[in-house]
Amino acid sequence: MMRSMVHSGLPVIRRPLATELAEVGELTVAAYDEERFLVGNEEYAEELRDTGRRDREAELLVAVVDGRVFGTVTVAAAGTPFAEMARDGELEFRMLAVRPEARGRGVGAALTRAVLARAGELGVERVVCCSQERMTTAHRVYERLGFRRLPARDWSVDGIRLLSFEHPLGGGN
Repeated sequence: MMRSMVHSGLPVIRRPLATELAEVGELTVAAYDEERFLVGNEEYAEELRDTGRRDREAELLVAVVDGRVFGTVTVAAAGTPFAEMARDGELEFRMLAVRPEARGRGVGAALTRAVLARAGELGVERVVCCSQERMTTAHRVYERLGFRRLPARDWSVDGIRLLSFEHPLGGGN
């Protein structure tokens, strides 16, 4: 039943309702935990759960299919609390997560396209993100959407290597 619900239509991307914030936090933690991306960085789960803060200090988006939240992403402008790597003229996205049972259905790509559209609305020069080295599925989505590696801005935190990506606007996909 779950798979048919996800497959029944394209996700609607929007801001979350206040009543969805706790669910969005748990969805994010579940997605990271499912792939063991929190191993060695378990305290990060609390930051992922804190959707109230993300919704206030960044732009929190959700992907909804048939009235149910299936994915989320946090969008941060340079110089704001959730921007880790964005510089002037860039928009950053973080904490992209899709329900494990909804993977492979275009939810992550739809969220990433929404970030690119938002960047166009804001008139920034590029979209940037970083991703754990092991998040190869996400890397393939980014590359399909026209992102390219930005190795000069790779970095590490708590022993976890983060690969950087960029998507210049006005070109690419």
